[in-house]
Amino acid sequence: QVQLVESGGGLVQPGGSLRLSCATSGSIFSISSMGWYRQAPGKQRELVATIASGGSTNYADSVKGRFTISRDNAKNTVYLQMNSLKPEDTAVYYCNVNGYTSGWSPVGAWGQGTQVTVSS
Repeated sequence: QVQLVESGGGLVQPGGSLRLSCATSGSIFSISSMGWYRQAPGKQRELVATIASGGSTNYADSVKGRFTISRDNAKNTVYLQMNSLKPEDTAVYYCNVNGYTSGWSPVGAWGQGTQVTVSS
């Protein structure tokens, strides 16, 4: 079983910054992709950013140039630095991790979600 613990959400004014963290533990031997998704009230969950094991990244058009995803492989942790936040970034942010167990069975997990509210 894989556990993800997210932190770093909160209330911030427009134009402000937040940094989300997601630490992975449990039965995951090799992590391939890590990413962040978000879900606003009344909307479907959408991709924010992903980062592959080699470091290649992918961003939603709406956050390009403002958000940066990174990972610390030694700590099995993924980060999302969010700058120039806008009210439309308000959502619950979810961490997602995919990889393999020591027996090379695929495994994945979602975090519990952390609320990000951008408001004056």
